[in-house]
Formats: sequence, structure tokens, C-alpha cells
Amino acid sequence: MIEATAVSWHYGANPVIDGVSVTARPGRVLGLIGPNGSGKTTLLRLLYGALRSPCGQVLVDGDDLTALGSREAARRLAVVVQETGGETALTVAELVLLGRGPHLSTFQRAGRADHEIAARCLARVGAAHLGTRAFARLSGGERQRVLIARALAQQATHLLLDEPTNHLDIRYQHEILHLVRNLGTCSVVVLHDLNLAARYCDDLVLLGRDGVAAAGAVDDVLDPAVLEPVYGIGIRRLDLDGAIHLLFQPHTVAERTAA
Repeated sequence: MIEATAVSWHYGANPVIDGVSVTARPGRVLGLIGPNGSGKTTLLRLLYGALRSPCGQVLVDGDDLTALGSREAARRLAVVVQETGGETALTVAELVLLGRGPHLSTFQRAGRADHEIAARCLARVGAAHLGTRAFARLSGGERQRVLIARALAQQATHLLLDEPTNHLDIRYQHEILHLVRNLGTCSVVVLHDLNLAARYCDDLVLLGRDGVAAAGAVDDVLDPAVLEPVYGIGIRRLDLDGAIHLLFQPHTVAERTAA
């Protein structure tokens, strides 16, 4: 479980996250949604310690995140960010093997079991055939799958992902999120696509200009009456075969003026 209480972050004099509290529960996928500039990525960074809130607290399974050493934090939290580090000279297999680092002592080399775990993780994201390729020469979608494989190789109990479907085609968007959904870990994912959030998240936090606009179960948060004021677009919700589908319609000039 990850529990953030009253965390904040300012860029200069501009508050991006101000007194926000969220909870990501074991075995569930928490989606962070909201328009551009609402602070989704900033909040995610606060949750895994890349940013340290000047107030409040982040707990990981009841332990203060700031008190965890880097190795212990890496055993608990696996992170996939948008920056891909494409300049590395490593092969795909070597990069994924780095995910085993938190489980090795300072001078210990990866063993056979570590190589097998890394290979299985590559296979799980559909990238086993890329093992000998240079990571720097991969497409954006291929890199994203490899970075997720590296995170899986950590075998952490919590997985945090910043727009993991970025650069992926429709098939791999669904395959990656289906994989995340079925890992059984405590997962937090930043998503722009609300229909993907509807399908693969258990809980949602909707961020708006003034902080958390809504939080709770997917069925409650993905309500047009809740979403429209935040996104500034007309939204129609269809519930078909037990699944939520959202349709979007830009407001006319007259509607925007009236609002």
C-alpha cells in the first residue's frame, strides 16, 4: 500500500500539487487522470520519492518513504518513466538485467537465476526477440516495453508507471495494461486515455486545476457531471456489457461563452 497524506509541490511560486492525499491499495490499479498541467506526473514522482514534499508524508506499507534506503526502496517500488535514456550503449537484455540490481549485493554479479528472470520479463511484454538489439536503436514503442520489462525484473511489490501506453499501438496499449492489471501488485499509473482507465483501473484520482476533483471507484469518478467541468469538453457515457465507454464532443463557441 502507498499512502500519501497532504503532499505538495511548487515550481517556483506556482503550486502544482497542494495538500493532496491519495491511497493506492494492495492488488489494485490506481489511475491518475486529469488534463495537461494538472500535476499527474508530479504526484507520481512524489509517490516514489523522486520529489520530496516539504509537508505531509508518503508511506509504503506503513514505512516512511524518506526513511527507506535506496536499495530497500527499489525492492518495493519499480518505476517506469517517460524518459527512456535512449543514449545508453546497453543491449536490451543488459538493460532489463539492471532490474535485478536491488537483489544483488554491491559486488555480486547477476547469476543464472537473474538472467532467467530478465528473459521471462522480456517475454511477458512481447519483446523476447529484442534481447540482442541495442536499446538506443529501438522505436519508442519497443523502448517502452523494454522499460516495463526492466521494472518487472525488479519483482517489486509496487509498480508506478508514467503514461506506459505512450508510443504504443492499440494492441500493445491493451496488452501492457492487461499485464499490469493482472500482476497482483499495488500499481499506480498515469493515463491520458480515459477509456483505457475505465477498462484497466480499479480506482481513480482525478486531478484538476484546484487539486483533487474526485477520487474513488472507476464507476463513480467517470461520471460526465464530474469530468466535464475538469476537461472542458462534452462527454457522453455508455455502459455496454458491463464496461464503461466515453464519447467526447467539443463544446461550441456559444456553449463555451455561456459557461
